[in-house]
Amino acid sequence: MSGPACPLPAAEDGVIERGHGGGGAMTARLVADLFRPCFGTAPETPLHDGATLAVGGARLAFTTDSFVVTPLEFPGGDIGSLAVIGTVNDLAMCGATPLSLSAGFILEEGFEIARLRRIAAAMGRAAAAAGVQVVTGDTKVVERGKGDGVYIATAGVGLIPPGVTIGPDQVRPGDTVLLSGDVGRHGIAVMAAREGLGFDPPVASDLACLAPTVAALIAAGVRLHCLRDLTRGGLATALVEIASAAGLELSIETDAVAVSEPVQGACEILGLDPWYVANEGRLVAFVPEPDAARALAILRAQPAGAAAAMIGRVRPAGGRARVLAETIGGARVLDLLSGEQLPRIC
Repeated sequence: MSGPACPLPAAEDGVIERGHGGGGAMTARLVADLFRPCFGTAPETPLHDGATLAVGGARLAFTTDSFVVTPLEFPGGDIGSLAVIGTVNDLAMCGATPLSLSAGFILEEGFEIARLRRIAAAMGRAAAAAGVQVVTGDTKVVERGKGDGVYIATAGVGLIPPGVTIGPDQVRPGDTVLLSGDVGRHGIAVMAAREGLGFDPPVASDLACLAPTVAALIAAGVRLHCLRDLTRGGLATALVEIASAAGLELSIETDAVAVSEPVQGACEILGLDPWYVANEGRLVAFVPEPDAARALAILRAQPAGAAAAMIGRVRPAGGRARVLAETIGGARVLDLLSGEQLPRIC
């Protein structure tokens, strides 16, 4: 039996460069031109934070992620809690109740056992708080100087309730776009810790489990068309990817997107756009306009959504899917970055 039609290397393929591991134009190209053909994935298959699987009459969400953050500990979290919460959040974006996780550890020779114990303990606490358990895993050891301490690869499964179908292909014209809080905290917190930047006041990661927030929305009967947590590539990348997948135009009110003063100041100093800086406790929700006010109230009642806001609307594409960040003076078109602004932040 012949396998998928994986393309042969082309002269213009080039090499993987620093910063190409996260959300951006290079990642989109790898998925479309390399991974999809080699894995036999149909081009029309929606891309989301996880896959939906039908198993014995139930629908499961399945997701996988890898974590290479440096430093391993940062204000507001560490690689262990990040690995658990990041995976649980991806399941939640599919509308799933998280069930179980796996964890694979790539350990560098010479890494301290006591430090590994702290990371594993943080994972255990995060898993218990999220109502999941790490049930299987693997360890590998690489030579000294080849692993940057520890990398963690996780996978997770969750159960999707009957009648819940969430994904970019469900977005419709007229939908309201909701944002659960301010943006840019996680990436700036990691950057500051890595480079020893003494911002005053200091910036802490927004790392938070979003599963209870999504569960509250579903329990209230809010019609959720699409959810996306704003990790690598930040708010802007998530919006561009959703607009492209849905074939629609998103009109976003720039002034409605909150950026804290410390994050804004740090971005100005570092020459970064906070809309493209990673978050680990923020989501966007696309809901029908009649459900928007109720969904917003539910978001604001959750610890991770107290500063939630309506930030935009979905419109017919008019011939071109795009995201417009609109102000009184005009609008700018958001696009994917060629790489990451801040590599190694998750």
